[in-house]
Amino acid sequence: MLNRLSLLAALTLCTATSALGQADTPTPGGKLVFVAPYGGSITSLDITATPHTQDEIVAKAMNASLYSWNPETNQPELELAESVEKSADGMTYTYKLRDATFHDGAKLTADDVLYSYNRLADPKRALPGAEQILSIKGAAEVQAGTADTISGLKKIDDRTVEITMTSLSDPGWVLMSNYAPIYSKDYPEDQLASKPNGLGPFKLANYVPGAKVELEKFDGYYEEGKPYLDRLDVMLMEEAAARDVAFRNGEIDVNVLGPTQYEAYKADPALAPNILEVAEVYTRNIGFNPKVEAFKDKRVRQAINYAIDKDLIVKKLLKDKAYPAVSWLPVSSPAFDKDAKPYPFDPEKAKALLAEAGYADNLSFSVTAQPNESWGIPIVEAIIPMLARVGVTVTTDPVDGSVMSDKLLSDDFQAYIWSNSSGPDPLHYLRCFHSKTPQSACNYVKYSNPEFDALLDQAGNEPDHDKQLAMLKQANNMLQEEAPIWFFNYNKAVMGVQPWVHGLKPNSVELAIQDYQDVWIDDTAPATRKQ
Repeated sequence: MLNRLSLLAALTLCTATSALGQADTPTPGGKLVFVAPYGGSITSLDITATPHTQDEIVAKAMNASLYSWNPETNQPELELAESVEKSADGMTYTYKLRDATFHDGAKLTADDVLYSYNRLADPKRALPGAEQILSIKGAAEVQAGTADTISGLKKIDDRTVEITMTSLSDPGWVLMSNYAPIYSKDYPEDQLASKPNGLGPFKLANYVPGAKVELEKFDGYYEEGKPYLDRLDVMLMEEAAARDVAFRNGEIDVNVLGPTQYEAYKADPALAPNILEVAEVYTRNIGFNPKVEAFKDKRVRQAINYAIDKDLIVKKLLKDKAYPAVSWLPVSSPAFDKDAKPYPFDPEKAKALLAEAGYADNLSFSVTAQPNESWGIPIVEAIIPMLARVGVTVTTDPVDGSVMSDKLLSDDFQAYIWSNSSGPDPLHYLRCFHSKTPQSACNYVKYSNPEFDALLDQAGNEPDHDKQLAMLKQANNMLQEEAPIWFFNYNKAVMGVQPWVHGLKPNSVELAIQDYQDVWIDDTAPATRKQ
């Protein structure tokens, strides 16, 4: 279990923020026009059915989980529970639920918690959100089809639920996930994707596919006096140029910036004072599918890491809006090894390893990629000539952002380039490489190493915080040496914010995921926002 001070210290080392949203008393009313920049569509309004941040941006407004992430303290905290008691052995947690109401008027009960987590674990549904509840005792057995319900869940009474974990890790780290919300057991499941029914501060008003999601204030939200806003519009805008024009014209209130815009906004005196930035716990990477015979050989995977000049890509293509990666865990993780060295750019070493593995000039593969300028097709195009110099032929398999996960979960790829969560909880996110973690959760490269598994299992049952961190650091270094992925970069997330917007927070988990109930706009906003 991570302590507050260590994570705060680690995050502070590489976090930069402006003084946005610090002014005065919140003013109720008005509309915020937010942006979802990671695609031109929404995969599903049922967030448990999709791993996309694009969908999470919308889902965060409508749903609530047992815990939530506090970006100001960098800690998970209770959300749908008002109190919790931990057993003497540190494995069982008893929660007293809040008096909370679903958008359809139904009251939150312990049965809803049991239903939500058992639904996530059901292997027949194959929900990506299952990743978040695998540390609950019995969830893995349900996933494996050897049990019908999660043994670690128990209803005490209508407002009290007991959860037993498989390790001593704080359950807040996983149960805070927006991909593991609490749903109503009585709501028709077939309506969740089109007419969601959550416990969040906003409810769905209108959805225009390919354009926007319109949400309205939910008067029954459990937090008195919130949300401040009457309406929230989330515009689906994948094109950076279109977002830039809309932001400069005052048509949107927030613009998630890519490298080119970041450079331009910093240089613009009118825009520079209203930039919010943070070092996110995301690792950009190329994952290698072991169904490609060459990728079963560690030397080949290492060779690709040596062959690519990622520092040059970060500087020239990303305009320094990133931190070159060392291993899986980002520099903001408390289990990041400050003494670890990244793979250097060494084409001759790459050639030697490829020759040793029997692939001197006969390796070719395709990389499934989205258009994203920071971790998509432009990056693949940049590495193609670098790998060609060491005898490796790479092609692109271009896909829309909405189908990226479908390709991965159906094992329909040779390699992929993506931006994946790698924090804040190092134990949880290293589990994405545990052999028992399915591809449908987050082990996209089907990595399997008994030594790594044993180390991770030992860390999960280590009560001493410092000893646990040492084990996780060792596991992360082992992962670097094994190289199941190309370690590209850790994201520096940046948003341009209109001066009338207040309450946005430097969320290191994902800057585009905001606590909308805390956001408000002042009287300097355009008339269209104050109506």
